[in-house]
Parts: sequence; C-alpha cells; structure tokens
Amino acid sequence: MQRRHLIAAALVAPLACAAPLAQAQQGTPIRLVVPYAPGGPIDVTARALAERVRDTLGTVVVDNKPGAGGNIGADAVAKATPDGLTIGIAATATHAVNPWLYKRMPYDAGKDFAAITQMVRVPNVLVMNAEKAERLKIRSVADLIAYAKAHPAQLNYGSGGTGSAGHLAGEMFKQRAGIYALHIPYRGASPAQLALLSGEVDFNIDNLAAAAPNIKSGKLRALAVTTAQASPALPGVPPLSDTLKGFAIDTWWGLVAPAGTPKDVVAKLNKAFVAALNAPETQARFATLLAEPVPTTPEQFEALMKAERAKYESVVKASGATVD
Repeated sequence: MQRRHLIAAALVAPLACAAPLAQAQQGTPIRLVVPYAPGGPIDVTARALAERVRDTLGTVVVDNKPGAGGNIGADAVAKATPDGLTIGIAATATHAVNPWLYKRMPYDAGKDFAAITQMVRVPNVLVMNAEKAERLKIRSVADLIAYAKAHPAQLNYGSGGTGSAGHLAGEMFKQRAGIYALHIPYRGASPAQLALLSGEVDFNIDNLAAAAPNIKSGKLRALAVTTAQASPALPGVPPLSDTLKGFAIDTWWGLVAPAGTPKDVVAKLNKAFVAALNAPETQARFATLLAEPVPTTPEQFEALMKAERAKYESVVKASGATVD
C-alpha cells in the first residue's frame, strides 16, 4: 500500500509543477514584471517577447514597477509565489550593480531568483563632442589617454547620475587607463548627453541606442565600443579592449523567476522565450533598438549574472558611490 502511494505521488508531482503554466494557457495570464517605466528599451523588448510567446505560453501581461533603481520591481519578483505565473526582468543594475551600490537591499540578487534566459546585450560607446575632439586632435582612445596624461586633472566626463552605468563605466575606464577625469553627474542620461553636445563635459560612456543618432549626424565622435568585440551597429569603431586588454562592460537584461520555481517550469519558460528570441521578427525588431538578442540556457544566464556581480563589486567600491 505504501509503495503504491509513493508511486502515485511520483507520477502526480510533475503534473503539479506544470499546472501553473497550464493555467496560463487556459486563461490565467503570466505576469512579467518590468522594474522600469514604460517606453524604454527594456520595456519595449519585454512587450515584444510577451506577444511572441502568446501561442506557447498563453497571455503574458507586462507589469511595470519602476523605482529605487529597479529594486522595487525586482523585489516583487523575488517575493512572488514560485509557480511560473510571475517572472521578471533582471538587468545590469538590479542584479549586478545595485547589490553593491545600495546600503540596504530588499532582496538577495544571488539567492532569490531562478535564471530563465538572457534576453539582450546592448553596447555602450565612448563618445566625445565631435568639434572638441577635432580641436584637441583626439581621434582614438589612445589619443584621449595620451591627452589626459599630458593635461592632468583637466578632463571631465558626464553620466546620468552617481552609480549609473555611465558613471561606473567611466570609473572603470579611468582605472584601467591610469588617468584622472572629474565625474559630473546629471539627472538622467538625456541631460548628460546634452551637456556633452554643448561642450560642458569632455566625454561620456553612453548607451549606444541613445548615442547613435548624434553619432550618425556627426555631432558626436565614437572612439570605441565597450563590448569585448566590435559591434556591427557601429562598423569601423573598435572595441576599447583593442587599447585596454580585457576591457568589457555593456548593458544586458534577461528573464528570471522567483527562487524555488520548479526546474521543469523554468525549462518550459526557457524553451518558449529562446524560440521567441531566435525568431527573425524579434531580431529585426530588436535591431531597431541596437539590441542584440542573446538567448541562453538558465545555467549560462546564471553564470553571467554571477560574473557581473563580481566585476561590479570592485568597480562600485572603487568609485565610492553609495545610495541610502
């Protein structure tokens, strides 16, 4: 009798794990939490994927929960029931930078989530005001470094705020290049770019999607992309690693579920979203955002997030940036 009960339980367990996703296909929607406001690249890509997986997973409803650098939305995912009906976006900020930037975190980025797949990678780009770069005869990263060393404490750079991706990339660049440049934080990436265009700051490390229009118009000069390899979106622009060996810093985001979500449920979610990321329509849509789809296994995405946390720990601590 006891043996029959054990066999029955073993047969029922996989069905119970799969039940939430079956509910989604039968009318109960999956909630996809985006920890940022509507309209940005992360939100746009999340909505595109939500539409693409409708046939395999059922309705996926995007729930924007911005605030605290993404921590509010990420925390909502961490504390959700681990049944596959709530998933969310994990980004560079929420899962690699914020654990070291914020003095108090509402979640543990390394323990409270189950990785599903990376979604995209977006290069950052080192840019200068084109007129100023020409006047100072700076046409490459090597020229910028040489100028900074020949004119100590005379350069500055802007970012979207203390602890932002642009700030930390700038600090990493300074450390690796052995130069000094004063950091000037602005209230967002757009004001920082306006400061660069007006000549108020000397260089920025900006998101490629944001900087591309002014690069193409000739107002900004792109000296290098910050990915390990050159980006097809900026042909002819070398990676920073050509000058500073091993330099690699970019913006990425992906999908996670609450820790404890059954592995078969994670596997089903991974299969559906990887197929969506590989679809030609998705790749064409993401290309307009200069975002490269990067479908992975859960294990690969987990390894990336772990490596990125280790990298940003030293960068954030060296920068001295903190948020209460």
